[in-house]
Amino acid sequence: MMQPLFLKPVFKERIWGGTALKDEFGYSIPSDKTGECWAISAHPNGPSIIENGPFAGVTLDKLWKEHPELFGNPTEEVFPLLTKILDANMDLSVQVHPDDAYAKVNENGELGKTECWYIIDCKEDADMIFGHNAKTKEELIAQVNDGNWNELLRRVKIKPGDFFYVPSGTIHALCEGTLVLETQQSSDTTYRVYDYDREDDQGNLRELHLDKAIDVTTVPHQVTGSKPSVGVKENVEITTFVESDFFSVYKWEVSGKSTFLLNDQYSLFSVLKGEGSLIHKGEKYSLHKGTHFIIPAGLGEFVLDGECQLIVSHP
Repeated sequence: MMQPLFLKPVFKERIWGGTALKDEFGYSIPSDKTGECWAISAHPNGPSIIENGPFAGVTLDKLWKEHPELFGNPTEEVFPLLTKILDANMDLSVQVHPDDAYAKVNENGELGKTECWYIIDCKEDADMIFGHNAKTKEELIAQVNDGNWNELLRRVKIKPGDFFYVPSGTIHALCEGTLVLETQQSSDTTYRVYDYDREDDQGNLRELHLDKAIDVTTVPHQVTGSKPSVGVKENVEITTFVESDFFSVYKWEVSGKSTFLLNDQYSLFSVLKGEGSLIHKGEKYSLHKGTHFIIPAGLGEFVLDGECQLIVSHP
């Protein structure tokens, strides 16, 4: 029964989406406005389906409920993480997310949404919105009401390989020409602050959520994150990006054969570059760009071989 769990992604069309998920990863996408690949998800708005083994065809949320032993018999009611790949073909709306306490009261018990981004690729001289310049809540309200977006919003330059930790309460937005792997709490709650006065396909301005957004925004903006640390295990270079209360996220650069034992912690894996294989108890699984899988708790030793880059996370 115990083997790696490979997952079939779920795709979401977005007003700002494009074709990069097909062009870069070879996914079969629903349209040329596909913005999100929900790669490892147990969220009711888009649960992944197990592709292999005795649980083939079962959704991840159902597996979490019916086979908690695969996840170390966790105390959480819902699978806590969500891995996405985002194709920002156009600017995303400027938004902010609530924390657990606010979401529980105001969003029918939904989790809050702390997230982080690994920049897979972006256009030259790209940037993103990350934080704001208001010193007080009153200043934030005044700037929002007056539409002083250039003064209010902070922009930071980005490049491929960058990593950003985005706690709940942080105003943020990906901008045009950016491809990102996102690790986040399993939540679909977003408060839109500003959307460039864009219209949807029916000619309507998209809804804003200013009262809730102002409620949850951290003021003044707090700079977060620390310098990544790098270590080597056998033939794998491991970069530690973040170890937080919500998730830990790493980049593994595999160049050859390496043996792992993750003890009682289940972990999520996404292959972003290259090819390789995962070997467990004589069974060999092919890995390629765009593969997503979970190593269950208690799987025992497994081997990674090949030349590939993975983003790895666990709660």
